[in-house]
Amino acid sequence: MFGFAIVLLGASLFGTLGPLSHFIYAGGMQPIPFVAWRALLGSLTVGVFVAWRIHRGSERLIRPWELRPRERATLGIAALCGAGLNIGMFVAFDRISIALALLVFYTYPAMVAAVDIAAGREALDRSKWLALVLALGGMVAVVASQLDPAAGIGFDGIGVALALSAAVCQTIFVTVSRDGYRRVPADQATTVVIGTAFVVCLTIALLTGAGGALTYPLTQPSLWPLLLFAGLFASALPSLCFLIGIRVIGGMRAGVVMLWEPVVGVALAALLLGEKLQPIQLLGGAAILTAALILQRSTPVGASAATVEGSADGLDAADAEALAMHVPGGP
Repeated sequence: MFGFAIVLLGASLFGTLGPLSHFIYAGGMQPIPFVAWRALLGSLTVGVFVAWRIHRGSERLIRPWELRPRERATLGIAALCGAGLNIGMFVAFDRISIALALLVFYTYPAMVAAVDIAAGREALDRSKWLALVLALGGMVAVVASQLDPAAGIGFDGIGVALALSAAVCQTIFVTVSRDGYRRVPADQATTVVIGTAFVVCLTIALLTGAGGALTYPLTQPSLWPLLLFAGLFASALPSLCFLIGIRVIGGMRAGVVMLWEPVVGVALAALLLGEKLQPIQLLGGAAILTAALILQRSTPVGASAATVEGSADGLDAADAEALAMHVPGGP
């Protein structure tokens, strides 16, 4: 239950990004500088948390040279995919409607399921099929109802391609993060992933002549509450929750539960931006939660999620339990 709850929390926090980006863009920030500031504040937040845990003896700093080549490679791939995901989605938001971008992006749970099945990690039984169909159908119901042909934003092939590339990046991230660098505690891995997004965005901004836009928040104090919220509650905390969830319940289950994100985004848009909440959106949200419940109940009785994952990774129960404690929140 812990794994599902923490992914649901992460999805809810990520769901604030739609309305949050709306207010930040209205305040004059551009997408790449916004992603850079969000990543900087997020990585600093998790970095401080890591330092605190190391200081109190709750975990040990894992240095790059202590990792096997495969672990370093998969962590590097995950970090680059995290940066690509953020850039692709936030630029797509600027080119096409948010609803269309989300529809394209949230094809990734199906991609993750296909990869897991092909790799022999998951057997797509009847309950998982039902959960996947319910979740994807619920997401389409929630997001498609927001598509407005009269909104003045036409079809843009580049925008759609960017959203699709973000979905591919997310699929790769979920796949390699399940067990590719398990010896790196989730908080330290999250610091690397978010910090890489900052470095990549900073480099892009400087190379494209947008370096001056990076300093914009320094002249606009009114943006700082939004940026701080974006760094802590829409970057650091949900990213950490998502990575822990992937390790505990697996990529396919985490991907399906993450479909709760657009439900929260639509609800917040209705509350904060005055967008009307339609009955079909409520039904879509209920379908996604039902899918999460089906997946949670499909976990073998008497086996913790960590143990199930450990068996899939070739670990025994004791090793799996140790890995489960190797994330924030453990002793």
